[in-house]
Order: sequence, then structure tokens, then C-alpha cells
Amino acid sequence: MTHNETAIKTDRLIIALDFPTIDEARSCVQKTSQHCCFYKIGLELLFSGGQDFVKELLADGHRVFVDAKLLDIGATVEKATANIARLGADFLTLHVSDTKTMQAAIKGRGSSSLKLLGVTVLTNLETEDLNEQGISGKTPKELVLHRAKLAKEAGLDGVIASAQEAADIREVVGPDFLIVTPGIRPVGSDIGDQARVMTPKLAIEAGADFLVVGRPISRADNPAEAADQIAREIAAAIV
Repeated sequence: MTHNETAIKTDRLIIALDFPTIDEARSCVQKTSQHCCFYKIGLELLFSGGQDFVKELLADGHRVFVDAKLLDIGATVEKATANIARLGADFLTLHVSDTKTMQAAIKGRGSSSLKLLGVTVLTNLETEDLNEQGISGKTPKELVLHRAKLAKEAGLDGVIASAQEAADIREVVGPDFLIVTPGIRPVGSDIGDQARVMTPKLAIEAGADFLVVGRPISRADNPAEAADQIAREIAAAIV
């Protein structure tokens, strides 16, 4: 961003704070908050003081996505969801495994405003990985669409899926269902350990509501500039 440009800020960009310490995560927030108001805290940070950091971010006016990927017996999922709802988080993830688990999360959420998002197929998995899990005869896309439909029928608010499947998901679930897409990589960036990636512009055009971006911003030489670039790509796609 040059000194003549006005900063672009979007609530459709979620920056993944995939850091081992709160200090590193806080530094990233300070560098990027001019362009982003939504941050994701995953398992790595949750077990390093992440719950208090969730409260800190919320108190500072940010939105928070708790990426816990819950999967357990119903009673445990229900109680864990209730605890996260009490923190005041905006989004929470759980695996789309079966209706019982998802309905337990819905019960645990209660009357809070917490949005529940079902993880369909992790964006680093390919057909060979599904075969290894014993899920044969389905491609990642086919399994994603099956699980997206299951998530909507169970009453979740949306799903986590690769942007490569976003357009097909939208056809299956309709307009009033959130599609949150990780594996976002600006043109020319390293895809890292992701297998199914897409650029910010194409992801929005495919029907994604929110884009989760980690390393292209958090590991950039200039995180603020990287966040600004992606915010501008999102804004251009929306127009």
C-alpha cells in the first residue's frame, strides 16, 4: 500500500493466528488490524493461553473464530461448545461425522450467537488419504458435498471446505449457509502443505463467504502489506 492509498479493511478475511505463543499472535494482530477484524485461534494457540487471548481480542473489538474441530461423544461436545459460547466467540468448528455430534453442539450453544461450522474434508487431504481412512469410492469433492448436505440438515450454520468446492457446495446448500474456506493462496505464493487451494478473488467468486488466510500473511515479510493485498482482492471480487 502506498501513502496515497486508503487502507482497505474487510470482515470477510479471517487471519489464522497459527503461532506457538500469545506474544507472536498479538504482534500479528497489531500489524494487520488495519485490514482485518476477524482472527482464527486454532489448537496450537488454544493450548498456549488461547482462551484468555480470545477474551482479549473480543474486548478490543475483534471477531474470533475458535478452530477447535470438536469430535467426541455427545455429552463432551455439548459441554465444550457451551464453554466456548460463554467466551463470546463468533465461530466454532466441529467435524461433520454424524448428526448426534452436531446436534450436541447445537444444544451446547444454546441461545448464544455462536455460529457452528462443520469441517468437511481437511484441505491437505487427497483421494489417496481418504482411501487410507477406509473411505473408498469417493473423491474429496464428493465427500465434501455429502457432508455439507448433512451439516445443513443437522442444523449447523455453515461448513469449512476448500474454495475449489465452494460453487458446488452453494448449489447443494443454497444461499443462507456459510461457506468458510481455508487454503487460500494469493497468486505466486507457496501452497505449503495444502493440496486444494485457490486465490482470494476466485474463492469469493465461487461463493465463499469468509476466507481463512494464515502463512501468506503471518509469515510474510510485511504482514500488513500482505493483508492489504488480500483485502483488496476480496473487495474487487465483491464488486
